Amino acid sequence: MKIWIIAIGMFLAGSAWAEVRLPALVGSGMVLQRDARINLWGWAAPGEEVSIAFHGVRVKTKADKNGRWTTLVGPFEAGGPYEMTVKGKNSLSIRNILLGDVWLASGQSNMEFPLKKDGDFGGVENAEREIAEANFPKIRLFKVHHKIALKPQQDVEADTWIAVTPETVGSFSAVAYLFGRELHQRYQVPIGLIESNWGGTVAEAWVSEGSLKPFAEFQQSIDSLKRIDESAAIAEYAQYVKQKAEWDRQHAAEDRGRVEGRNDWAAADFNVSAWPTIVEPQTKVEEALNGFDGTVWFRKDIDVPAAQQGKSLRVHLAAAAKQDTTYFNGEKIGETQGWDNPRDYRVPGQFVKAGRNVIAVRITGGDGFVGMFGDPDEMNVEIGSTTIPLAGAWSYQPGLDLATLPRASAFSKFQSDPNTATLLFNGMIAPLTPYRIKGVIWYQGESNAIDNRSAQYRTLFPALIQDWRRQWDYDVPFLFVQLAGWGHNNAEPAEYQWADLREAQSMTLSLPHTGMATAVDIGDEKDIHPRNKQDLAHRLVLAAARVAYGENVVDCGPTYQSMQIEGDRIRIKFSDLGSGLLIKDKYGYARGFQIAGSDGKFHWAQARQDGQDVVVFSETVRQPIAVRYDWSNTPDGNVYNKEGLPAVPFRTDAP
Repeated sequence: MKIWIIAIGMFLAGSAWAEVRLPALVGSGMVLQRDARINLWGWAAPGEEVSIAFHGVRVKTKADKNGRWTTLVGPFEAGGPYEMTVKGKNSLSIRNILLGDVWLASGQSNMEFPLKKDGDFGGVENAEREIAEANFPKIRLFKVHHKIALKPQQDVEADTWIAVTPETVGSFSAVAYLFGRELHQRYQVPIGLIESNWGGTVAEAWVSEGSLKPFAEFQQSIDSLKRIDESAAIAEYAQYVKQKAEWDRQHAAEDRGRVEGRNDWAAADFNVSAWPTIVEPQTKVEEALNGFDGTVWFRKDIDVPAAQQGKSLRVHLAAAAKQDTTYFNGEKIGETQGWDNPRDYRVPGQFVKAGRNVIAVRITGGDGFVGMFGDPDEMNVEIGSTTIPLAGAWSYQPGLDLATLPRASAFSKFQSDPNTATLLFNGMIAPLTPYRIKGVIWYQGESNAIDNRSAQYRTLFPALIQDWRRQWDYDVPFLFVQLAGWGHNNAEPAEYQWADLREAQSMTLSLPHTGMATAVDIGDEKDIHPRNKQDLAHRLVLAAARVAYGENVVDCGPTYQSMQIEGDRIRIKFSDLGSGLLIKDKYGYARGFQIAGSDGKFHWAQARQDGQDVVVFSETVRQPIAVRYDWSNTPDGNVYNKEGLPAVPFRTDAP
C-alpha cells in the first residue's frame, strides 16, 4: 500500500538555520519567469544579512525574526543559462538558470498520467516515439511529491529541476510536457513546468481554509483537523503501517472463495443468504473494507425474462479496484486489470436461462480500496431490448477473515487520505505560491462528478481559481480541461453526472483570464485515462495563446449562444465559430442532439446545418421547447468549427 506521510510542522526559526538555505524550487537548472518581478526567498539566522547576485544585479535583504528572508529581482528578458550567488554566513552557487515561462500543472490522475506506461497507468499514444524525440535542454521539469499537511507548508518535497531528455521525461505528466513542448516551439523561449498533482483527488483538497469558509459542508472536517496532535498522529500511523504490512505478508493472498482450485463462491447454487450486503458502485470506501487490499467476492441475482432465454447478453460493470474476474452462473466471462477500466463482458446464450441468474465478481483490491466505483448508470445487463440495472445492493464476502485486519484510527489515518479539504493545498500548493509563474493548467473534476457533486462544483471550482490568484497575488491565467468522454451511455437520453460536471466547468469561463480545452471527442468510453494527450495539450496551448500570450486565435469550438423556436423546430445559434461551422458528416447530418417538449422528456433529434446555425427537430416532439447537445458520458456529436475544435456540450434547459 502506498503510504503518504505528512511532513512535520513548519521550518524552525532561530539558530537552527544559521546557514542560508533555499527552498526546493530555487536551485540549479530552474526556470525563472521572464518579464516579471521575481521573488526569491529562503531562510537564515534571524537578522542575518543576505545578498543575491544575478544577471548583473546585486540586492541585499535581512532575515526576519523567524529566520525567513525574501527579495525581488528583475524583470529580465528570456535567455540563459545564468548563474546566481546567494551569500550570508555561507555562500550558495546556483547554476544553469534560464529565464522563460513557468507553468504549474495540477489536478488529479489525468494530469498525473505519465508519458511512459508504468504498470497499468500512463503511456500516451506513440509513447516510444515521443520519449525518443524528447531532447529539449531548455524545457525544465520540477515534480512535486505527494504530501498532505495540516497547515500551509513553507517548502515542498520534490525532485530537483531537470532538463528534458529521453531518460528524464517518461515519468513526468504527459499533458504538462506536451503542452510545454508546443509552447517552447511556438514562442522559442525556455519553459519551466511544475507538476503538482495527485490522482483521484477532489477539488476541495486543493483549496485553502480561508477560501472554503463560504462552504458550510466542509467546516466539520476542517475543524476536526485542528484538533489533531500531528506528532502523535504520525507516530500512531507509523505503527499501523508496520502492523498492516505484516498482516498483508501473512494473509493477503488467501481466498476462502476458492477451494482446491475450484471457484466455489462463483457457483450459481452457492448459498449467500448469510452474507452482508453493500451498495455498489461505492461512492466512498465501504468502512468494513477500508484498508483491505485482498480479494472480495460480490454476488447479485438478476431475473431474465422468459423471452430472452438462450440469448447472449452483455454485462456492464463500473470501474473496479483493482483487478476482477467475473462469472455468470458459475462460468467465467472475463477479467480485467486496472481500477479505471470499465468492465464490459459478453455472455454466450448457452449460459443464459429464464428467471434467476447469478453474477459473481471476484475483485482484488489495491491501495486500501476494493470494490466497484463509478456511475451507477454504467452498471447494467443488456439483453435484446431489455436493460437490467445492476447498481444497488450486492452480497459480498472477503476472501479471508478480516477480524484481525489492523485498522488505522480516525486520529491517524488522515495521513493516507488526500481527499480532505485543504490538505493538498497546504502540502503541495502553498509552498509554491511565492514562485512567479506564467499560468496554471488544471485537469480535475472526475472525483467530484463521481461523488455526485456537480452542482457544488459550480461555485467550488471558481473558488479554487480565485483562491490561487489571491495566494499568488495576481490574476494568474488559469486554463483547464473539460472532462473527456468516458463511460457507458444509455440507449435513450438520460441524466449524467459527467455532463453536469462539464456544464459546471463551462460556467467557470465567466471568470476573467480563464480558458477551457474541450475534450469530449478525444476520450475513451472504456478508459477514464484516454491516451490521446497530444490533441488535448494542443487545445490547452491555443487557450494559452489567447489568455496568457494575447494572441488573436480561435481556442474554442462552437459555443451555444441562443435558441429560437420556429414551429416544430429549434434553431441554435453559436459563438466561437472561427472560420465557420463544420458538420463532420458528408451528408451534413449533425449527431448528438436531443429535443424536448413541455413535458421535459428528451428524445433523440435530427439536426441539419442551416448557414452558421443548426436546426433541430423530431417527429416525436411537435412543440419543442429545449435542446441538449452531447449530453452524455461519452458523446458522439460531430459539430465543429473549421479550425477543428469540437462544439462545447450544452443544454438550453439549464437551471
